[in-house]
Amino acid sequence: MVVHAPDPISREGALSQLRRHPEIDLRQDEDGGPGTVALLISDALDEPALTRLRRLVRSEGGRAVLVVAALRETDLLEVIECGVGAIVWRHEATGHRLVQAVLAAARGDGDLPSDLLGRLISQVGTLHRSAAGRPGGPSSGLGPREVDVLRLVAEGLDTGEIASKLSYSERTVKNVMHGLTTRLRLRNRAHAVAHALREGYI
Repeated sequence: MVVHAPDPISREGALSQLRRHPEIDLRQDEDGGPGTVALLISDALDEPALTRLRRLVRSEGGRAVLVVAALRETDLLEVIECGVGAIVWRHEATGHRLVQAVLAAARGDGDLPSDLLGRLISQVGTLHRSAAGRPGGPSSGLGPREVDVLRLVAEGLDTGEIASKLSYSERTVKNVMHGLTTRLRLRNRAHAVAHALREGYI
């Protein structure tokens, strides 16, 4: 994984926290690549930070964890659409919390603070209600199994918990998620939940 920060102290602070965890493979440079988890630290989500997020995820094929001090309502959906799977409030960014978010992003899971998840659900609900009156919109075509899995993802359950709750194998849950994210060109679990909410499935 790689760390991007606005200043050397923030970068070294994050690296020193993450170095204590052998399950995290740290790179000293800031070059990402396919499958690389990039931890991006920012006070606010300005245009340069959004541009960097898009480049990391879309161009380089990485997975992003955003550590941010504040996030405007208008930026939340844009961050999810960029492909960010995990967000950590800067004031909550302990070593344990960073590791939890990085590992979730590496697995392709979503990891959002509960207050942000509530805001996301509210925003997507508003978008869905405003789009409901427009005829001829594309259908997302989610199947019942996909909807069941996404409902539990939205509740914050991990792959093992979802498998247990639905009496599926973990492989089945992963296959369901992979199938729908690939078919609908979604970037990660958080993006899939946002899509399902927007389409009125959950």
